[in-house]
Amino acid sequence: MNKDLENLLSELKAVHEDLRLIPTEMIVVSDWVRLKCRYGCENYGNHLGCPPFTPTPSETRAALSAYRNAVLVRFEAKPDPKATVKHASRAISNSVVKMQNTVAELERAAFLAGYYKAFGMNAMPCSLCDTCVIGEMQKKDQAVFDLDSVKCRNKKTMRPSMEACGIDVFKTLQNAGFRPRVLKDCKEMVELFGLILLD
Repeated sequence: MNKDLENLLSELKAVHEDLRLIPTEMIVVSDWVRLKCRYGCENYGNHLGCPPFTPTPSETRAALSAYRNAVLVRFEAKPDPKATVKHASRAISNSVVKMQNTVAELERAAFLAGYYKAFGMNAMPCSLCDTCVIGEMQKKDQAVFDLDSVKCRNKKTMRPSMEACGIDVFKTLQNAGFRPRVLKDCKEMVELFGLILLD
């Protein structure tokens, strides 16, 4: 590892200790991933960090070709033991917001350290607002267009989730030496991962 990357990792670990440098070759993008968003996730079309407002798998592949290194950032989320399956994702929303803020802080730290291409990606739908401006527009039966993304109230912090961009997070984590697993109970410890593309 070159000295610049070593110094950068030290700076990033001052923000969040639990991170791992990986080559971008380990990041797997698959077209099927967005099908899971489109058919099965209630957040599809309701958040600017979710499809169809995020880069497509083809656009993600093209963007990744401009990078050699990235950092996977690991977070633990303790779910509310009283949460029901229906409300499990809401039960960890504070952890998701913390992750999203930390990923933005890490992206900024990398940028200020000279990694001007740094770009962060999160896990799960954006939780920075109680209701995304897109959701508010839909409730008023207003048409939503791509340029409506300029209305985001948290542009400096909001980033798309990896899965929203077509990244196969499970395979990527396995490639990086993690052991992701499907959770079978909403009371299990949740691991969340963010990604910072560096150079």
